[in-house]
Amino acid sequence: MFTGIVEQTGALVSLKETGGARRITVQAPGIAGQLREGDSLAVSGVCLTALEVNETYFHADLAQETLDKTSLGALAPGARLNLELPTAAGSPLGGHIVQGHVDGCGILTALDPVISPADPAFNQQTTDWTLKVNVPESLHPWMVLKGSVAVEGISLTIAEFDGTTITMAILPLTYWRTNLNTLSPGAPVNIEADVLVKLAHAQMTAGKPEFDLTEAWLVASGY
Repeated sequence: MFTGIVEQTGALVSLKETGGARRITVQAPGIAGQLREGDSLAVSGVCLTALEVNETYFHADLAQETLDKTSLGALAPGARLNLELPTAAGSPLGGHIVQGHVDGCGILTALDPVISPADPAFNQQTTDWTLKVNVPESLHPWMVLKGSVAVEGISLTIAEFDGTTITMAILPLTYWRTNLNTLSPGAPVNIEADVLVKLAHAQMTAGKPEFDLTEAWLVASGY
């Protein structure tokens, strides 16, 4: 389990076919040195298993499901990747429960500073940002105003949802610590809906026998 608090970014070195799977190589000094082969970590919101680990690099195989539902298979060498180690038991839940099970790819439509660059007070290092992402229709029921969502593995709060696009506020720390500052409109981004919202929605929409309030039922029930 993760919390959507990105620890650092890494760089995609390569993406190669290995006979039945695709293997990525990621340069990540810092986090790579904390991994052992077989450990899990979140890579731009995708839970992967670390392979062939050393102090600077780790590798991971991408299953077909991962290639189908995430952006990882379409990235080019040099792409920045958000990295997070699993949350240890008893640690503070800084963001929200993130499983690393991406539901689909959205499209980044805008990432704009709150203060216009034309404003004399504009400071790129300290301004907040507004992120807009067009979300696949299959994910719409899980986009809840003021609810949580993971975008590229980042725990964010949905400030607006117009039926197709979610809007989120991005703090300067988040903008500069994650890969958001490398993305442009049109970029695919990994989306994971809040698992608690998904569970609640599943319960609400679960098939239940229809119930008719009839006079016979009221009499039988003592009304």
